[in-house]
Amino acid sequence: MKKKIVKLSVAIWDNNQQAGLNEIIKDFTEATGIEADLQVITWDQYWTLLEAGASGGDMPDVFWMHSNEAQKYMSNDILMDLTDRVASSDKLEMDKFPQDIKDLYTYDGKVYGIPKDMDTIALWYNKTLFDDAGLAYPDDTWTWDDFYDAAEKLTKDDGSQYGTAMNPSNEQDGWMNIIYTMGGKVLTDDKKASGFDDPNTIKAMEFVDKMIKNVMPPATVMAETGTDVLLGSGKIAMLTQGSWMVAGFKEHEYIAEHCDVAVLPKDPETGKRVSLYNGLGWSVSAKTANPDAAWQLVEWFGTKDMQKKQADLGVTMSAYDGMSDGWVSNTDKFNLQPYLDMREDIVFRPSTRATLTWWNQMTETLKEAWNGNTAMSDACMKVAEQMNAAIAEEQ
Repeated sequence: MKKKIVKLSVAIWDNNQQAGLNEIIKDFTEATGIEADLQVITWDQYWTLLEAGASGGDMPDVFWMHSNEAQKYMSNDILMDLTDRVASSDKLEMDKFPQDIKDLYTYDGKVYGIPKDMDTIALWYNKTLFDDAGLAYPDDTWTWDDFYDAAEKLTKDDGSQYGTAMNPSNEQDGWMNIIYTMGGKVLTDDKKASGFDDPNTIKAMEFVDKMIKNVMPPATVMAETGTDVLLGSGKIAMLTQGSWMVAGFKEHEYIAEHCDVAVLPKDPETGKRVSLYNGLGWSVSAKTANPDAAWQLVEWFGTKDMQKKQADLGVTMSAYDGMSDGWVSNTDKFNLQPYLDMREDIVFRPSTRATLTWWNQMTETLKEAWNGNTAMSDACMKVAEQMNAAIAEEQ
């Protein structure tokens, strides 16, 4: 009798990673005979699909999990418990992954996800616009004051060019890094209260407000166009952005020709520079008809060799310790070393048991300040109240 071919469904939300992950899946199929169909679904539709599947529909066998959603999915028996499989695996080296990321995909002592990657934030700048303005490129001596001064010089009165851009939704890749660099916090260390009423947080957000008013495009333009599009059209001179965007940027003709990367600026008083970081996880549906095959694929993605290959192919930085050097050299179009350098002082992306409950409120409230309808300090205090009420309900 002919052996039945197992074909897994795999879902992700970033088409920039599709080609590289398909290479890794090809290796997996050659080694195991198990096939896998990788589908890319847009961010919003992705979570709609998973929610529908969790409510009784079909879910992919294997898929990405994110810090925003992990607690909800782990606590509702939607993900397959991987604890025993991880413990008995002779292929995984879990001690090589960041503890924060492992903790993120662990609930009630059980493991529900294998770390996929790690990301940091760095500063992109348009060399041509800097050259035209006669300005030196950003480097590791820059403070946020230096950043602002350069942004001011790179902003034109006729609205044809701006120093930088940032939306309320550019949290991890934008203003949250400034908060932590300037000594503030989004959450208290015990995750039981908001940090938006911290004086240093307000100071940092008022600095962001100054940039919104003086060196950024109108809030409506940034919201409708997207900051990465603005960089790629030569409309802005600088942009803080996550390492997950590199795969797309290196294929962008304008960005590849005109832009490069530096470390984030530091605090002018303390000299400290901070990058937020996060990491995705590979999870398996609790309803999968092929649990053993799905586990083998997730395990494969987490091995040292495949974590290295992910980096070498330029898919993303690796979650596995020491395997990201190949990612830095995967292209000669940019200097990607700043992303690895930013790992020297990192803060894990803030999350609680029900992150989205307050996260979405936070970005909506901050829009009022971005649009000039309320003072930034007042918006921060309102965010603090909303967060504290939401977090209290989690306890």
